Parts: sequence; structure tokens; C-alpha cells
Amino acid sequence: MKNTSKRSLPLSKDAQQMIRGLIFGELLTILIIGGLWLWLRPRLWVNNGTFTNSDQGANTASSSTNSSFQTVSDVPIGAFKYGGSTTWAPIRQLVNSYIQNIRPELQLQYVDPPNGSPGSGAGIKMLLDGKLDFAESSRPLTAEEYALAKQRGFTLEQHEIAIDGVAVVVNQALNLPGLTVEQLKQIYLGQITNWKQVGGVDLAIIPLAQQPENADTVLFSDKPKLKQVFGSNVQYVYSTTEALRRVSKTPGAVYYGSARGVVPQCTVKALPLGQVSTQLISPYREPLIPSNQCPQKRNQVNTEVFKNGSYPIKSKLFVIIKQNKGREQKIGEAYTRLLLTDQGKKAIAQAGFIP
Repeated sequence: MKNTSKRSLPLSKDAQQMIRGLIFGELLTILIIGGLWLWLRPRLWVNNGTFTNSDQGANTASSSTNSSFQTVSDVPIGAFKYGGSTTWAPIRQLVNSYIQNIRPELQLQYVDPPNGSPGSGAGIKMLLDGKLDFAESSRPLTAEEYALAKQRGFTLEQHEIAIDGVAVVVNQALNLPGLTVEQLKQIYLGQITNWKQVGGVDLAIIPLAQQPENADTVLFSDKPKLKQVFGSNVQYVYSTTEALRRVSKTPGAVYYGSARGVVPQCTVKALPLGQVSTQLISPYREPLIPSNQCPQKRNQVNTEVFKNGSYPIKSKLFVIIKQNKGREQKIGEAYTRLLLTDQGKKAIAQAGFIP
């Protein structure tokens, strides 16, 4: 029986050489482009998802110096662990990955707490317990934390890096012009329990919060205590993500957190706040974008009211450093210097905070 299948004809030597030449040319092009990218990448700056020249504006009259990640000296070599505030997440995503790209000798690993929810308090506790090299916090150190460090033979220092606002969010269906700071405090102390008491509908208030010892945001004082007292009506949540989900499904719920973290969310509505009811300040850029236009459009944080001090509740972001003359102190101080460069401040602003 004859084999009727078609056989391909052998290529001529000239055709084979031509194909090899084309393949070699393509490989050479890929290598050249890849090498050019590797050379350019450290010299580029991330800007709204695209890359632009990091030296752009270095020659402007307003900038006498242009300190960058490359100019920071005494950066220790090795892998280091850090943890803490969830408010820092946008900075970690943008700034820390870029630092490691520019300074590959420095490897940073974020570590979640073994038990409980992540947050400022959890990160500071892990630092005190020797499980982290430095911590990120969105609240100041407490007297208890200072005392515990002293008992263990070292001190803690906090270095302010950025400013954020504290925003209050409610269900989209709740019709309310805003709250005063005092009304907000009374809600979380259990003294105001119905929205009709503050000009809203007859609806029970369900205040949500993170556990005070782990919370990223302080509501009552610039000098927090580990055991901040709330009313018995407060329901505790594991994270801001959980809180936002519950607020979106519960008409009477309210939650407070990082303005950068909650204002742009589509499922909840941020409330204006003020010291008095006649001067309520929005944490978002007005006009308020309705939920049916989100996510095509999102509410943007109004950083200007945090800068000029007209917004009543702000929070500060800190790097917490262990002062023990060891590797922990060296990395904490180096990380702080990196964030305080012109390049670091620009990235912090891009992340939505005030450097």
C-alpha cells in the first residue's frame, strides 16, 4: 500500500541561512530592548501608572536640591522585616517597591501579626517583642508603649512622615448633612444612639471600629491609650475592608478611618465634619460624586483642607524605630531618610497623603 501523505520539501541552504539570520536579528533586538529597559528603569519615576524622567524639574528655580533614593548613605544590606498600620498600604505599594528597585541591597518584607488584625498597635507590639526591625504607625506612641520599651532595655522613637485625615463613612442611603466632632464622640461613647438625634431619620446607629489596641486611627485624643474606652454599642471589626462591607449593607452603620482609604470607595458615603454644625468641612473634593457614577468617577480626598487645618480630625503617619544601636535602629533610620528625600516625598504625595 502506497503512502499517500505529503512530505515537506527540504529547504535550500540559502533559505536556511535567511531564516537563521531573521531569528538572530529578532533575538538581538529583544536583547537590546531588554538591556535598554534595565538601564532606564532605575532612572524613571512612576507617575499615575506611567514612567517619566525622575530628574524632571531638577533644574527648576524652586528646587535647590533634588535628594533621591540614590543619595541616601548608610543603607544597611540584607533582608529586614516590618509591619504595622494598614493606612500605610498605599505607601508600601508605591514607595517601598520603588525603593527596593533603586536600592536592591535592601530587601523589605511586610509581616502580618501571628494573631489578631494588622494595625498600628499590632505592629508596635511586634517591634517590642523583637519580631520586627521597624514599624509603621498612623498614630503616636502611647505612654504604655514607651514604658514597656524602657522595661526591656531600649527606647522607641517616632518619626513623622506624612499627614492623613480621619473620615467618617455611612451607608449611601443615609441622608445627613454631616456631624460635629462632639456628636461623633458621643456616638462612639454610646450617648447618641439614633440618627434622629443628629438630624437624621429614626434609625438606630450601629458604630463600627477596629479594636482600640490595634486600630490605625485615633478618634478621641492625639495621645492615645492602649485601652481606649468606647460605648457598649460599638461593634468591632477585623479590618477596614470588613467595616466598609458592613456599612454598605447596614443602613444605620457608621465607621471612621483613613481618609485616603475610605473616601474613594464606591459603596459608602463620607460625611462632612466640623467643630460646629454651621461649619462642616468635606473630606472629599466637592461636589460629591453619586454612587451610580462610581467607579468611572471616584470621590477624591481633599488634601487641601488637611493642609490648611480647616478639617477637624487629622492623623499623622510615623516610622517607629527601636533605639538599641543595632541593626534594627540602622534600618529604621535609613528607611526614614529614604522617605524624607524629595523623591520619597513625591511618592508619598502620589499615594494620596501629605508628605
